[in-house]
Amino acid sequence: MKEPKKNMVVTLTMTGYASDGAGVSRLEDGRVVFVKGALRGEVCRVQLLKVGKSSAWGRVEEVMEPSPERRVPDCPYYPQCGGCQLRHMSYEEELSFKQDRVQEALRRIGGAETAVSVIHGAPEVLRYRNKIQFPVGDGGIGFYRARSHQVIDAADCLLQPMEATRLRNAVKVWVERYQVSSYDERQHQGLLRHVYVRTSRMGESLCALVVNGREIPHQGELLALLQQAEPKLVGVVLAVNRERTNVILGKEYRTLWGQDFLEDVLCGFTFRLSVPSFYQVNREQTQVLYSRALEFAGLTGSETVLDLYCGIGTITSVMAQKAKRVIGAEVVPQAVEDARENALRNGLDNVEFLCGDAGEAARELAERGLQPHVVCVDPPRKGLSPMVIEAIIQMAPERVVYVSCDPGTLGRDVKLFSERGYTLQRAEACDLFPRTNHVEACVLLSHKCLE
Repeated sequence: MKEPKKNMVVTLTMTGYASDGAGVSRLEDGRVVFVKGALRGEVCRVQLLKVGKSSAWGRVEEVMEPSPERRVPDCPYYPQCGGCQLRHMSYEEELSFKQDRVQEALRRIGGAETAVSVIHGAPEVLRYRNKIQFPVGDGGIGFYRARSHQVIDAADCLLQPMEATRLRNAVKVWVERYQVSSYDERQHQGLLRHVYVRTSRMGESLCALVVNGREIPHQGELLALLQQAEPKLVGVVLAVNRERTNVILGKEYRTLWGQDFLEDVLCGFTFRLSVPSFYQVNREQTQVLYSRALEFAGLTGSETVLDLYCGIGTITSVMAQKAKRVIGAEVVPQAVEDARENALRNGLDNVEFLCGDAGEAARELAERGLQPHVVCVDPPRKGLSPMVIEAIIQMAPERVVYVSCDPGTLGRDVKLFSERGYTLQRAEACDLFPRTNHVEACVLLSHKCLE
């Protein structure tokens, strides 16, 4: 074979998947090739787009021997839109890829051989998201093109509920009718940055407009359009974000009409959700995930549980069903306030909430002479910092239940825990994000001395 170069076309057999769902193969010289849109087992003609010293990237020119798991994408915006990555494969293949992804991260990065015993697939892979954030740009209102901030004007999305579609379309009418400017992140000019919609199980919705300013033109007309489009709309919020940043939401909120929150039911509890509240986007699958965390905690009614990154108190509430006492810790003051209100709303008298990071929570518990039997963590994608892991180790819980949205950082943290005396006992995956390459996992770590 000739020396591989950019734009060369080669025939390759796909042997597996990369972490983002791209097909993986090898050139004759051993270089790994990542091919977006190719499926495991397929033979494809591939154009090389970039060639490095040890790896290369390519795109499918022709599928010569298609996989039986290949599907015709059901979305007109796929794959140009960056929201989904896996609409070209069957859901069964998607679940297999995701379970393997978690397993490989735990083995290769975490050094653990414990099997990911199951992946809990979603009964519904369409219109499952309860929160949508539409970027706004010269291209319209919709979603970012893959690997860019160019906005694709998308009238609908198969992942979002119809309430979000109707509200988005109402905003689009208002923008076009009154020539409302869209935000240009390069120039830091223009008004409308994002349109935000959150929906509940009961079909109610909350809409927010994220703006580079403090006022909007033709406010009354906008409110009329939104209320006409969605009869169960409970409120419209103006979210002010005048920072030169890619962060979507700002720090200032003003209610334009109705209420500034939405109520939803999860795991039998009612939660009040403000615009910035963290809440999993797939309600039904979140209930499955939290049930696994509760089982892994192994509670008998006598334990004290510490729930780090507790947000508005969702996992805290679930653990409170079987624990003697649950303490939630969260660094965001508004989330802690929401968590306390949610506990009162649900009649939970065995929970309390601390505002602070893991280290601060550990110090406060130590001062009280409290030692948690179980620590539950549900960190953001970046995982746990070494300081947080050290704080947990110092508390010496019997068990650590780790809920993760990123297999790579989960594997990294499992290895760090193993170096400090905690071994991986159980691992399961749960698909909260069908048709995308994201996957959640729940693992149980226990102290070696207590096994």
